[in-house]
Amino acid sequence: MAQRAAEALKSDTPPTTLNPGVAADIFFDGVDARAADTKLREIIAAAPVDVFVQPVKSRKKKLLIADMDSTMIRQECIDELAAELGLKEKISEITERAMRGEIDFEPALRERVGLLKGLPLSAIDSVLSNRITLMPGGRTLVQTMKANGAYCALVSGGFTHFTGTIAAMLGFDENQANILLEDDGKLSGLVAEPILGRDAKRDRLEALVADKGLSFDDTIAVGDGANDLAMIERAGAGVAYRAKPAVAAAADFRIDHGDLTALLYFQGYADQDFVLS
Repeated sequence: MAQRAAEALKSDTPPTTLNPGVAADIFFDGVDARAADTKLREIIAAAPVDVFVQPVKSRKKKLLIADMDSTMIRQECIDELAAELGLKEKISEITERAMRGEIDFEPALRERVGLLKGLPLSAIDSVLSNRITLMPGGRTLVQTMKANGAYCALVSGGFTHFTGTIAAMLGFDENQANILLEDDGKLSGLVAEPILGRDAKRDRLEALVADKGLSFDDTIAVGDGANDLAMIERAGAGVAYRAKPAVAAAADFRIDHGDLTALLYFQGYADQDFVLS
C-alpha cells in the first residue's frame, strides 16, 4: 500500500519504513497537502490506516501537551467516580454531550461534580486502582519525546486527584487539572474556581511556548473532546485522537486507528527509536 501511495504522489524515492507493516514515510513535492491527503485516503479506502500530510520542517516536536481522559487513559474519570454512586449512566450522558460540544464544559462540570457530593475520598483511590487503564502507547510516546529533549505536559479538564498519578506513571514533566473540594473526608460537590477548561488548555500551551522560547511549529497537542479544540487549533500540530466528530473534523490531523505511538511515527521516529521503559 505504501508503494502504491508513493507512486500516486509521484515520489522520487521509495517509501521509508518506520515499522514494517505498521508505518512508513513517503516524501514528495509538487502536490498540495489537501490534495495529497485526499488522494491517500482514496488509496487506503476502508483499510485501518491513519494518514498525516505535513512539511518536513519542524517535524520533530519540542513540546507535547495532552489531554488525559479518553486520550492518555481509556476512561472518563468523572464517569468512573459516578459508578461508585450508581450514577454512571446519568453522569456519562452529560459528559458525552459536553465532549461533543453540545453543552458548555464549565456548567456541565459543575453539575456533574455536584452529583458526586458525599462520595468518600477513598473511592478515588479505588477508582484509580480498579477502573482506570492507560491508553496503549502513551508511556512510549512521552518517554521517547522526553529522551529527545521535548517537554511533556498533561493538561486536563479532569481532576488533580487523577492527573498527579497518571502523569507520574507516564512520565509527564507537569500536570494541571481541576481541584475537587473536600469536606470531612468526602467530596463537597464543588470544584475550585476558575475551572480549567477549553481556554485554559490553550493558555497553558501559549505560556509554555513563551517560557521555553519555542515557536508554535515546535508543538504538538492531542485530545478527543470539544474542550481540547482551542489547544488543538493553536498547536503547530493539533491531533484529534479517536475523537468526537466535531473535533476530528476541525483538527488538522487525526488518529482513528493507531495507538498513541502514531504520534511518534507522525514525527518521523522509527520503532527502533522508541523508549520502551
